[in-house]
Amino acid sequence: MSSSRNRPGLRRTARVLGLASTGLGVAMLRDPRGVARLAGVDDSATALSVIPLVGARELVHALPLLAGRPGWAWTRVAGDAVDLSAMGLALSSRGGERGRRLRNATAAVAGLAALDLLTAVRSRRAGSRGPARDLLPSSAPWKGAVDVSSATTVGKDPQEVYDHWRDFSRLPEFMAHVREVRTRDGGTRSHWVAEAPGRRTVEWDAEVVEDSPGERIRWRSLPGAGIENAGSVEFRPAPGNRGTEVRVRLAYAQPGGRLGKVVAGMFGESPEQQVRDDLTRFKQVLETGQVVRSEATPEGLRAGRLAAQRPAAARS
Repeated sequence: MSSSRNRPGLRRTARVLGLASTGLGVAMLRDPRGVARLAGVDDSATALSVIPLVGARELVHALPLLAGRPGWAWTRVAGDAVDLSAMGLALSSRGGERGRRLRNATAAVAGLAALDLLTAVRSRRAGSRGPARDLLPSSAPWKGAVDVSSATTVGKDPQEVYDHWRDFSRLPEFMAHVREVRTRDGGTRSHWVAEAPGRRTVEWDAEVVEDSPGERIRWRSLPGAGIENAGSVEFRPAPGNRGTEVRVRLAYAQPGGRLGKVVAGMFGESPEQQVRDDLTRFKQVLETGQVVRSEATPEGLRAGRLAAQRPAAARS
């Protein structure tokens, strides 16, 4: 399963764990004696003092997990290990009714720990299986690679949106930094010429590695590219029959790594902003037939192409 499909499910699982942490944390802070009684350790003064601390820890876990950040499940895994160790020690000195309650509580914590560990491992794998790991040649300099994504909704059906994107020769219509794309081998391979900072150009050859009409296109650069890169674009029906949700993800080994990304942003070449702007223009091309630009658009690297765009209508 691709990372793009894994992530929504991981975020949902993270939120479930966040709710669990919230519930446990609130209960432990509000009624530590009740929690101790339920767990069969109400005869321990140490447990009564530790339970509120564990509750506070659970609330710390909860905040990022509720925000849908599955990587924070690792913090719960660490907490689970501590809790299970303590409960194991407590089991060795308890029998009868308290022992039964403690065994039940330990089983419940162990089950939740298994879900925590599964979520944490899946989040790590999803983070390493993006376009950079899936698509780029193994020789690519991945240390400091840039991985960006964005999405928009286009008021056309998925097949029409896919068809327009799949005609790679039309990509320069909305990709401001792409000067030319020439296809060959039935459209499975292409040659790209793009603008780079400092009035330079960069060229590379690319190949399509997945092509699902009306649904998805994935590509990667071929060995020898000036900048190793890969990406995917997905076309999904938007909720409420509002058109097509277009999701783009790009990964590339930018010269200079993450420092190069920061410097590029200082000069108005932020990769994230580029992708958002390209998708905005793509939406305009599909819905209006041309790109609308503001009269206040600054001149510069893209001036020649922007001049061909239709100015925004003046307000009355």
